[in-house]
Amino acid sequence: MDADAIIIGAGACGLMCAVQAGYLGKRVVLLEKNEQAGAKILISGGGRCNYTNLYATDEQFISANKHFMKSAFTQWTVADTISFFETYGIEGKEKTLGQLFPDGKNARDVVAVFTSICEDFGQELICGAEVSDIGQLADGFQVKYSKAGKNRILTAPKLVIATGGLPIPKMGATDFALRFARKHGLKIIETMPALVPLTITGKDEEWYAQLSGNSVFCRVSNEKISFEENILFTHWGLSGPAILQISSYWKRGEVFNIDLLPDQNIIDLIEIERKQNGKLLLSTLFNRFYAKKFTEALGKFLPVEKQVAVLTKVELENIEQIIHHFKVKPAGDKGYDKAEVMRGGIDTNELSSKTLECKKVPGIYFGGECVDVTGWLGGYNFQWAWASGFVIAQGL
Repeated sequence: MDADAIIIGAGACGLMCAVQAGYLGKRVVLLEKNEQAGAKILISGGGRCNYTNLYATDEQFISANKHFMKSAFTQWTVADTISFFETYGIEGKEKTLGQLFPDGKNARDVVAVFTSICEDFGQELICGAEVSDIGQLADGFQVKYSKAGKNRILTAPKLVIATGGLPIPKMGATDFALRFARKHGLKIIETMPALVPLTITGKDEEWYAQLSGNSVFCRVSNEKISFEENILFTHWGLSGPAILQISSYWKRGEVFNIDLLPDQNIIDLIEIERKQNGKLLLSTLFNRFYAKKFTEALGKFLPVEKQVAVLTKVELENIEQIIHHFKVKPAGDKGYDKAEVMRGGIDTNELSSKTLECKKVPGIYFGGECVDVTGWLGGYNFQWAWASGFVIAQGL
């Protein structure tokens, strides 16, 4: 055997697994398709890497089995993530809503923590390695791969698949884990882009396009959940944190609601102005909360140039509906090219929740994004990657 385990994929999960295995005195070999480790880490948060969230629990994750990730999050907590990085010189700084970024450092420093520890432990990292075949031996696994045009073979008693999901193909994303899982008869929960911008077509497309570049703080909701963050209008539809969040809970054909003035009641505000200054234009009131361009765009639906004193009951009802219950029915999403993560993946019922070992094929472990565990925007998916890498290492 060439090592105690072969890890395919040197992303967040694979790197953490290699490091934790090193702490336990286990030697691993990491095979990475890209020419450098941690490709997705390096682009996360605009290169700053939002590496966890202070408030991460199992409640912020989507899965067909809502309880599956509890074991991993008990074994490796947010506090463990913070402590781990602090040990290696990365202090966390909260930006917004619990999102933790390296203070004074960036994503490259995060990746360097792992590559440095791997080097110290003698864990072998082979980049530019294209895996072509995985065979099962009597006492383990044989992995065939090519590097620089040369074919090579590795053997180990344990195998870790941490090759990520389908988003951002240009970063090397593939369906490797899903194909491998299907080959071994594992069930796959339907996959689709998540944390992804949504597109608008048809008669409303021009209205959205004219607002391109405008950002508005809103409450975006459907029957399942709501998020209060900014939305961003684009020439093809909607983006921004709130839209990315709701996209994970949206399916094609569904309508969701946008409250353009959360935590305030537009009718109450109008009534106050009627008593104090009935001649005030509705547009002037809107300009207190929105950019002028956005107020002008609302003129398509609302009498923005009327004085508040002369607004009729029907007009007031329409104002309340548009401002607090703006309905959106996206045509689709921007696909895996623009998605942050993949929703769905390998059915968690196929894995041990304690170790992430495959029940049907002992000795194989799946971790990270390829598993049916999808977190919110804001460091949650990294927390799952670190936690899954940790628990797999304990079982190697």
